[in-house]
Amino acid sequence: MARTKKKGSRAKKAKAQAQASASENVEMEMENEEGDVAPAAPSKQVWQPGVDGIEDGEELQFDPTAYDCLHAFNLGWPCLSFDVMRDDLGVLRRDFPHSLYCVAGTQADQPSNNAIAVVRMTNITGQRRKPKLPSAMDEDDDESESDSSSDEDEDEEEMAGQSDQAPQSKKPLLQVRLVAHQGCVNRVRAMTQQPHIVATWADSGYVQIWDMGAHIRSMASSGPDAPGVKQATVRQAPLQIFSGHKDEGYALDWSPVTAGRLLSGDCKNMIHLWEPTQAGKWVVEKTPYSGHTASVEDLQWSPTEADVFASCSVDGTLRIWDTRRREGSAISIKAHSADINVISWNRLASCMIASGCDDGTFRIWDLRTLKEDAFVAHFKYHTAPITSIEWSPHEASTVGVTSADHQLTIWDLSLERDAEEEAQYQAQLKQKQAEAPDDLPPQLLFVHQGQKDLKESHWHPQIQGMLISTSADGFNVFRPSNLDNLPGAE
Repeated sequence: MARTKKKGSRAKKAKAQAQASASENVEMEMENEEGDVAPAAPSKQVWQPGVDGIEDGEELQFDPTAYDCLHAFNLGWPCLSFDVMRDDLGVLRRDFPHSLYCVAGTQADQPSNNAIAVVRMTNITGQRRKPKLPSAMDEDDDESESDSSSDEDEDEEEMAGQSDQAPQSKKPLLQVRLVAHQGCVNRVRAMTQQPHIVATWADSGYVQIWDMGAHIRSMASSGPDAPGVKQATVRQAPLQIFSGHKDEGYALDWSPVTAGRLLSGDCKNMIHLWEPTQAGKWVVEKTPYSGHTASVEDLQWSPTEADVFASCSVDGTLRIWDTRRREGSAISIKAHSADINVISWNRLASCMIASGCDDGTFRIWDLRTLKEDAFVAHFKYHTAPITSIEWSPHEASTVGVTSADHQLTIWDLSLERDAEEEAQYQAQLKQKQAEAPDDLPPQLLFVHQGQKDLKESHWHPQIQGMLISTSADGFNVFRPSNLDNLPGAE
């Protein structure tokens, strides 16, 4: 189906995709060596988890045309949390192949088996597609087919001529360095300004800060390991350990404005502020910020104001704080009727905050009019708790959401339904697409499935349209093909 922008005449194609349910199946499909796309069978239909059943003889398959790339890997143990580490390979990258760095924390069977994993993935292959909407400028089929063939040839030549510091092979190459971590990692975050500095929240109740610079330099300077091979776990002392929290927690965030400034929140309702010192250490303020009446689930610094941050809680409130005042939060509203699990502060439109709830709903808030029931948008699509939410770093109106219903969804708040354009789009297609349900929200741009019990997803801040997601069965790295109309795309 087609969606149109409220402003401008560009149209985007939105699909809900059904995938095989196991990561191994996804991995087999993604490794299409030549980048060829098989035509979809005429009988295929969009399948919605929790809504549609599966009859005898039916099987789920994903549509490879929905992705510019799709790759999978796992680290042995499930990872509840991870973060993308910024690199010096380019501020705004688009052309394949790609390389990326991330840091993750494991959920092992025994506390002593846990580790922080520093991951380097190179030779991430895929194909850069031209916009797929039929153009009104096409005068005849022959000319369109000729242009398409020419574009494909150009894309193949462009991909073949780039190495991105990785050898040209048929599969992405994975390098992993493991650092021993006592206890499961509830959340891990890399500093924006110094990505090799990493903070972890452990289920033991400790917050720790680590320097992963040596591991990053080692991977960058050495030849890539064989895919899937990991180095032995090493023991390394953290830069600092804080044991002042009264319980474990999940809320953790580095300031994007002030390098080294950190917030940590626990299940006993308290928030601690970490201030960096010139000696390379941190002073953690002994008096916490208090006001929530239940567990602090997530924290987000303002992208523009050094002393302002937001928090959300099991008590259902969203609060805005100023670090310069100790008498409580500056603003507090009852944002949801159930636990608020996650929030995201929009770095491109700093007046906007998104919140994800335990009842499967998520809402968009405008700080200029922040009060109860004054949300900008409310979406009830997911059928299980929202586990992560994050605004796109490249498109101010786009947000990615993961849920315990095994779906990762991408939403564009600027989209609205245009029945006339949808009909025109379908009429001009040379190949019939799967019929999407009519009751899908117009803002729903993409649905990614195939991962069990999704926990967290992040947009790559330097690679347009690329997402990484973690679940009980490993990681997916992918770029939806219908995000080609991002700013800067050709």
